[in-house]
Amino acid sequence: MKLLIYSAKDYEIPFLGKANSNRHKVTYTKDALDTHTAIQSMGYKTISIFSGDDASMVVLEKLWDLGVRYITLRSSGYNNIHIKAAKRFGFKVANVPDYSPHAIAEHAAALLLSFNRKLVLADAQVRQFNFSQEGLMGFNLHGKTVGIVGTGKIGSIMVKIMHGFGCKILGCDLEPDDDLVELCDVTYTTLDQICRKSDIISLHIPLNYDNYYLIDKTKLALMKQDAILINTSRGAIVDTKALIDTLEKKKIGGYCSDVYEKEKGVFFKDRSKSGIEDEPLKQLLSLTNVLLTPHQAFMTPEALTNIARTTFENIDSWGEGMVCKNELGYERIIS
Repeated sequence: MKLLIYSAKDYEIPFLGKANSNRHKVTYTKDALDTHTAIQSMGYKTISIFSGDDASMVVLEKLWDLGVRYITLRSSGYNNIHIKAAKRFGFKVANVPDYSPHAIAEHAAALLLSFNRKLVLADAQVRQFNFSQEGLMGFNLHGKTVGIVGTGKIGSIMVKIMHGFGCKILGCDLEPDDDLVELCDVTYTTLDQICRKSDIISLHIPLNYDNYYLIDKTKLALMKQDAILINTSRGAIVDTKALIDTLEKKKIGGYCSDVYEKEKGVFFKDRSKSGIEDEPLKQLLSLTNVLLTPHQAFMTPEALTNIARTTFENIDSWGEGMVCKNELGYERIIS
């Protein structure tokens, strides 16, 4: 099959090439999919997109008219594609549901450790030959209460990491994991209780209609004044406006995130010369109680290998007329 890969990054192309093994004719473009770049898909029945690509209803209509019939995402999240519209048109859509939960959970832990122990500040200071310890106070993770919102593949690993530090774990999930209760002494409770009791809260849930702005001003108001909120899921799970207000008033201890509500057009690109116009993002970045990384949690060789392999497994299934195990249905998602 002929395949056009949108948002192709230099670092991922070798992994995709190896996984393809010359089975399919692949074209790479660094451009993100949107209403303007959809025309590049002319002559391709199959495309691959990333989390920053726009597969809204308008774009899907253009893709269908251009002859595209298969869309495989190089991500587990799929809030950037209008699944219901895709199904109405007749597209086959698949994702990569399990590329490396360890990579994401470990990054969440890294964010927590870096923020708590002021590693970014300490590194900046010593590079200027400032070896003072003022402002570098952190706290022991041992004995702290950690709330894990979503204890699926990624969240369960975060549970085990935090349990290894000697933390007390509270969990919130529609389907409690009995193994985590037994192995890590997890106590399942409500989200409100997690907000009230946790010293650290880590989000590990997909973005859908039910949890859009799940962490809003009401939930933020329940949190401890020194609580640290970690988000490696999707930016819109947290109400950015309410979050900024809470952080500015120092009503929680801090926010550590690998995602942002309006990443499109900003993330995955070097904006150091052009700057950004997103005022809420500027506000977040101006706050000392925020640690933000550019959606890099998945960036490990292991994860990229799995993403590439599954991407071509999806394509192979369609090409051979087989049922694709990763094909998406009519889930209620944010389009």
